[in-house]
Amino acid sequence: MDHKNKDILIIKNLYEFYKLFYSYSALFPKKDRYALGAKCEMYIIATLELLLEASCAYRDEKLDLIKKANAKFDTLKLFIRLLKDLNIIDSKKYLKLQGQIQEIGKMLGGWQRSLS
Repeated sequence: MDHKNKDILIIKNLYEFYKLFYSYSALFPKKDRYALGAKCEMYIIATLELLLEASCAYRDEKLDLIKKANAKFDTLKLFIRLLKDLNIIDSKKYLKLQGQIQEIGKMLGGWQRSLS
């Protein structure tokens, strides 16, 4: 698979992750939906925007965008763990999100290494 297809695959995976997160966030208590839930949503969207930008960027600009996306994604992972620890989502939902997070994280790390 060439780099362009891998770029598109990570965007597709993050898109699917957002859809899953969105369906779960509708079940959050109101205060959590508008606080931590909204923060998670913001980080998912920010990561998605950076990945889209990186997929269209010149090679010398890609690494910086991927590093920024990685930082946003790391923060998102922390917030998702916090959702579980505060019992806003149950373990089953957390594990489903976590599986997708791990896959996206591997792809993001691979993309970053391929540019370094």
